Amino acid sequence: MPFTASLNENGSWLSGATEEVPTSGKAKGLTLVATLQGRRARHSVSFLKTYDDLRYGYDAVQYAGTVNQDGSEIEGRWTIPGAWSGQFLMIRAGAVQASLFCDVAERV
Repeated sequence: MPFTASLNENGSWLSGATEEVPTSGKAKGLTLVATLQGRRARHSVSFLKTYDDLRYGYDAVQYAGTVNQDGSEIEGRWTIPGAWSGQFLMIRAGAVQASLFCDVAERV
């Protein structure tokens, strides 16, 4: 599910937030907000996306990936522990924002 993310980096720590609008399920058409927290070590990135409102069955998603040379893309794998996983690609749209595209989801 595509979402817009704002990422901030302070030393090796990452923080930020996301907004997304699900196209199916109980939250279809609603704007869901989540908090991001994680780390960056050279080109490796990992962060946890935690949803602010748990009423719609969304909880947390783990992301692990690699930042490209110029810092404009992060590519890797997302995981909902015990449920689903898939590939993702984040592409920097501006100085602070990035868009996320999830590819194929796989049940784990």
